[in-house]
Order: sequence, then structure tokens, then C-alpha cells
Amino acid sequence: MNGIIDLSFWQLASAYIFVVALLIIVKMKGIAREQEILISSVRMTLQLIIVGYVLSYLFEHENPLYTLLIIGVMEVFAILNIYKRIKAKMSVKLKKVIALSMFAGTILSIFYFLFVVIQISPWYKTQYFVPLAGMIIGNSMTGISLGVDRLVDGMRSKKDTIETALMLGATPKMAAKTIVDHAFDSAIMPTINSMVGMGIVFLPGMMTGQILSGTSPLTAIEYQIAIMLGILGSVSLTVILFVQLGYKSFFNKQKQLVLD
Repeated sequence: MNGIIDLSFWQLASAYIFVVALLIIVKMKGIAREQEILISSVRMTLQLIIVGYVLSYLFEHENPLYTLLIIGVMEVFAILNIYKRIKAKMSVKLKKVIALSMFAGTILSIFYFLFVVIQISPWYKTQYFVPLAGMIIGNSMTGISLGVDRLVDGMRSKKDTIETALMLGATPKMAAKTIVDHAFDSAIMPTINSMVGMGIVFLPGMMTGQILSGTSPLTAIEYQIAIMLGILGSVSLTVILFVQLGYKSFFNKQKQLVLD
């Protein structure tokens, strides 16, 4: 297998023509998204450059404390990003549930995946730990964001239905079941849809990166299958934890619906 082609500065810079083209299109169409496109492009570039230097340092100075610190930072930023994505007002109790579900679900999935499936040695090997944990945390963050949005919207829009069910003797769990189920479905479906189209409609990023770096396609496929199953498990676990604990934050001790 040939080695990966190293991109020069000008080759990389030429890729930004797509950003320029998009800016021209939205400007011509009168779509007020120029600032968001520019900020996201610049932020993405700076973040990846910083991460590149950090990972290069960690690869050369492997230490379990560094690895745990990186994972902790990723978890904190993921949780804060979930809070930022949700436009609806959330209670402190619901925010605590989001943080607990995200942290517990992803950490359990990461350690199981790395210790049992990949079986890396040493366990804190940065080359495997950080990239794989990043994919698991990132996808779980997206899943919970969708779940939170659907749960909050459902509890507010179905307020009358829930209160009617409560007055007829239903428990909070029974009254909110349809909303909880819908929130779970909405959160898990993007991952399932991605798995359905994988390999036929598109080649996933991890697999493509490995192939470009010279890894055997069969080896890349093995890793991709493993990580997708790990992602599915992590998203499912984090979202289940969230919806099963999250709906309770909308009810008080008297089993009354509380939205404010």
C-alpha cells in the first residue's frame, strides 16, 4: 500500500473555495447565514489545528493522566454544547440529568469498547483512546441533543393530554410514555439511518481516513464495523438513561406536571 499524500499549504487552502462558493450563493439568495458560515469555518480550522498539535504532543508523551484529562475536557464541552443547542428553557434538574446521562453512558461505552473489543495495551494509549472516545462522545452528544429537544417540546405541546391522563389516575410514567418513546426514536434514528447507508451510499470518515493512510481496506472495515456498533450502543445507553430520568424532572413530588 502506498503512503498517504501529504497536503501542502496551498493544496489545503484551495479546499476553502467551497466556503467561498457557499458564501457567494447565500449572498445572492439573500440568506442571512454569511456570519455563521465564516465563524464555523474559522472555528473548525483553529480547533483542528490546536487538536493536531495537542495530539502530536500526547503521542510522544503518553500518560494516563493526560488521557483522562482529555476525555474529561471532551465530556464537559459535549455537555455544554448540548445545553447551548437546546433553545427551550430547561430546569436545573433536567440539566443535571443530561450531564449524568451523557457522562455515565459514554464512559461505560468507551471503557467497554476499548478494554473488551479493541483490547488496547496500555489502556491509555492515545492513538486509540482519544480518537475512538471522541467519535463515541460526539455521536452520543448528537443523540441526546435530539432526545432533549423532542422531550421538552413534547412535554410542553402535550401538556393538556398529560394532565388529563394524570387526573384519570395515570402515573407520570404512563402519562409521558408516548412522549418518552418518541424522544428515544428521534434520538436513535440518525445513527440507524447512517448504518443503513454505510458502505453503499457513502464511506464513513474513519474508514476513509484509514484507507488513505495506507491501511488495508479489510482492516479498516473491521474497525469501522466495531466503532459503529460501539456508537450505536453508546447512543442507545445515553439516550435511554436520559429519557427514563429526564421525564421525571417535569413532575413534582405530588406527581403534578411542572413546566416552569
